[in-house]
Amino acid sequence: MRDALQAAATELGLELNDSQLDQLLAYLALLQKWNKVYNLTAVRDPAQMLSHHLVDSLSVVAPLKRHGAPARLMDVGAGGGLPGVVIAICFPETDVSCVDAVAKKATFIQQVAAELKLPNLHGVHSRVEALETEPFGVITSRAFASLVDFTRLTRQHLAEGAVWMAMKGQHPADEMAALPADVDVFHVEQLAVPGLDAQRCIVWMRPR
Repeated sequence: MRDALQAAATELGLELNDSQLDQLLAYLALLQKWNKVYNLTAVRDPAQMLSHHLVDSLSVVAPLKRHGAPARLMDVGAGGGLPGVVIAICFPETDVSCVDAVAKKATFIQQVAAELKLPNLHGVHSRVEALETEPFGVITSRAFASLVDFTRLTRQHLAEGAVWMAMKGQHPADEMAALPADVDVFHVEQLAVPGLDAQRCIVWMRPR
């Protein structure tokens, strides 16, 4: 498992240290353990969890680094912590809040933060539109909602000059067409995820 993770990281152009690899694998183990009780993800097979969840989330690390890792990042509808936990491990200087309306999912993130000793990771139980918090430099989501709902529900949490980073499968042309005029899609970035035969992209957006 470690070799597969290391190989995928290398293919994605990431230089992860031993501690980060250990944390990623420990997170995967916690996800498997808690999933039995909490139903955090429909994927149950450990090898599939590695490719469909961990490596899939790792694919946004290099694009985020190129954009410039923010001081604060929010992962909306974080579920079991993808990609938020992975981002928190890869960017220890970035404060990551994983927000989910389901209490047990936020509790799981808090447990991950405690067990993996990640002071920059927080599980937040709230509906995102009701959340009271400091603004964020990047707001991300993975399979949370349509682009319209994602931007509408989180807009008040964007800092000055901040962006949305929406993880999507195939190019969401219909969703993009439905966006209001005051949302600017400035880049659609195609991703190649090692070991995953599926289309993936990031839709980068900002308010006009």
